[in-house]
Amino acid sequence: MNERPPTRKTTTRKVRFGGRDFLARGLERNFWGDLYHTSLTISWVRFFAFAALAFLTINTLYAALYFLGHDPIANARPGSFRDLFYFSIETLATVGYGDMHPQTDYAHLLATVEIFTGLSFLSIMTGLVFTRFSRPRARVLFARRALITEHDGQKVWTVRIANVRLNAITDATARVWMARTQETRESGTFRSFVELPLRRGESPLFALSWSLFHVIDETSPLHGQTHDDLEALEASFVVTLRGHDESLAQDISARRTYRLEDVRWNHRYDDILSLDEAGKLTIDYGKFHNSTPTASAHE
Repeated sequence: MNERPPTRKTTTRKVRFGGRDFLARGLERNFWGDLYHTSLTISWVRFFAFAALAFLTINTLYAALYFLGHDPIANARPGSFRDLFYFSIETLATVGYGDMHPQTDYAHLLATVEIFTGLSFLSIMTGLVFTRFSRPRARVLFARRALITEHDGQKVWTVRIANVRLNAITDATARVWMARTQETRESGTFRSFVELPLRRGESPLFALSWSLFHVIDETSPLHGQTHDDLEALEASFVVTLRGHDESLAQDISARRTYRLEDVRWNHRYDDILSLDEAGKLTIDYGKFHNSTPTASAHE
């Protein structure tokens, strides 16, 4: 007889990548298998909510174990689960106010195990909080809209970015990719990425703002493509930035995805550079996302 393969419990997750929503099915449920990654990627609110839930659960469990003993804690009211719960919190946190203390071998043994649990829990929480705080994060501002426009007599795909910290990011490297859906005879429909070479994709010092330009010439994947053509390809654009943050002394990275509806045609970005009354160069980031239709947009 053919044996049936063991039944696996699978999950269905909704994920968003490249400006599109996907359903991931068939993955095995494994809550504990990637707990570390989950602890680092969830929001701070959820992180502390789960930590508080774990803290209360552990204390409730130990309070129940104390409750099984015969008069285990001195000065705790007989039959009072609440007193045992409070004693468990004091023990787990190694506070030890002294009003209540173990008075039997069973309670001393259980308190010893709980103190070890508390130290382990505190070590894990300290490590996770430190890791979450110490992860290098870039504060790079991406324009809300990318543009397909004319620049210096050439048709270009462009987007501008800014370093919000206004510090030095050295050896900065930017790349732009177009994601598109393709049909093949062998594989059917699949999603692929093609790079859009930039006119200048590297900068020795990225401190203020940086405009990225991809020239749409005969070698460009965008050459001859209309909005309807790109829509049929379900095109989207991914902009990545890597560099070394001198203030953090760490490598940082940033990424932004632009869907086709996030791309404006025949627009130009408003100028954010000006001179004030004293003749000082001023950068107005309040205009950073603004763009204006060009003359060709009205033709």
